[in-house]
Amino acid sequence: MNPDMNARSRLSSLEAAWVIARRDFVAVLFSRAFLFFLLGPLFPVIVGGLAGSIGSQVQREAVSVEIGLAMSEPDNAAMIAARESLRPQLGSALPRLAAVPEAREPGFDARAFLEARRANYAAILSGSPEAPRLVGTEAQVAHWQGPIGLIAASAAGAAPAAFPEVRTEIVATSGASQRSNRIRTAQAAQMLLFLLTMLLAGMVLSNLVEEKANKIIEILAAAIPMDAVFMGKLFAMLGVSFVGISVWGAVGWGLWSLGGDAVTAAMGSDPSDLPAPAVGWGLFAILGIAYFSMAYLLLGALFLTIGALANTVREVQTLSMPVTMMQLMVFFLAAYTITQPGSSLELAALVFPLSSPFAMLARAAMDETLWTHAAALAWQGLAVLALVRGGSMLFRKRVMKSGGAGRAKRRRWRARPGPEALVEPAE
Repeated sequence: MNPDMNARSRLSSLEAAWVIARRDFVAVLFSRAFLFFLLGPLFPVIVGGLAGSIGSQVQREAVSVEIGLAMSEPDNAAMIAARESLRPQLGSALPRLAAVPEAREPGFDARAFLEARRANYAAILSGSPEAPRLVGTEAQVAHWQGPIGLIAASAAGAAPAAFPEVRTEIVATSGASQRSNRIRTAQAAQMLLFLLTMLLAGMVLSNLVEEKANKIIEILAAAIPMDAVFMGKLFAMLGVSFVGISVWGAVGWGLWSLGGDAVTAAMGSDPSDLPAPAVGWGLFAILGIAYFSMAYLLLGALFLTIGALANTVREVQTLSMPVTMMQLMVFFLAAYTITQPGSSLELAALVFPLSSPFAMLARAAMDETLWTHAAALAWQGLAVLALVRGGSMLFRKRVMKSGGAGRAKRRRWRARPGPEALVEPAE
C-alpha cells in the first residue's frame, strides 16, 4: 500500500478520540443496562416522596388541632366569627373551632367527654367568651391557651378585630451572617457534586473492563493512539452522565411540581431556602457544570488507569477501593476548608487536582472573585491530560506489551486502511 495513502487514511488523535467518544456514547446510551442504571436512583427518591406524603397526611389526620366548643349557641357563633376575623392575620397560629353536638345533652362533662375519647378534639372550650374554660391535656392547654384567650377577647369585644399595621425598617445583614448563610450553599453544592461524581464515574471503569475482556480494547489500541482511546471514552461517559443527570433532574422537577410539600418533608428541608452564592445563581450553575465535568474526568482517568492495571473484575474491585476511599477523604478535606479561608490547608485543597473542583465550587459560593476559577479549570484540565497520558502508558506497557511483538502487531493494524471500521458501531 502506498505510504502516502496510508498516512492520509489514518485518523488524527482528535478525530480518533471523537470516533471513540461517539461509538461509546451511542453504545451505552441505547443499551438496556443504561436504562436500568437510570431507574436505579429514582426508586429511592420516588419511595421517599411517597413515604413523606403518606407520613405527612397521616400526621395531619392523627394530630387534630380542632378545639371543641361547649358554650351556648350564641357564644359558639361569636367565637367562630372572632376566629374568622383574626385568621387573615394569624393564619395557622389559630386553632379550628367546632361546636360539640354532645354539649347540648343535659349534664355534659367536658373532662369525662375527653377521657372517654368519644371524638377527636384537641381540647374542649366551655364557659363564655368573658370567662372561658379550656379543658385538655397539659400540652394542649399550654399550646392553645394564648390563641384561645385572644379569640375569646375578640368575641367579647375586649380585643380589636384587626391589628394595627406594623411599620418595618430593613437593615443590611452583617458580614458574619452573610458568610454563615453562604456556607450552607457551599456545603450543599459540594455534597451534590460528590454524590453525582461517585455515582456516575464507575461507568468508565465497567466499560473498560468489559472491552478488555472481549479484546476490543486491544484492537482499538492497535489501530489508533491509546491516548485518543482513553480521552474518547472519558468524554463519552461524561456525555452519558449529563444525559442521566438531565433525566433525574426532569423527574425531580416533575415530583416537585406534583407534590412540593411531600418532597420537602421527605428531604427534611426546602432547597429553595438556600442563600444565593456570592457569584449569583446563574454563574454558580455554570461553574457547577464545569467543576462536575472536571471532577468526573479526573476520577474517570484514575479509574481508566486502574482498568489498565487490572486483568479481572476482582482485581478491579480491589484496586478501585483505595481510590474510592481516597476520594472520600478528599471530599472531607474540601468540606473542612470551607471554614478555613486563606489557610495553607485551603490552598492545598485548591491545588490538589482531585479536591480542587470541590474546593473551588465552595469558593464560588463564598467569594465573588472570578479569575481564580479560570486558573483552577486550566490546572484541572492539565491534570486530566497527565492522568490520561499516564494511564495510556501503563496500558501499553502491561496490555499491549510494548516490545517487538507489540510494535509488529500495531504495524499490521496500521497497514490496514480505514481505521474507522474498527471503531464505528455496527449499523
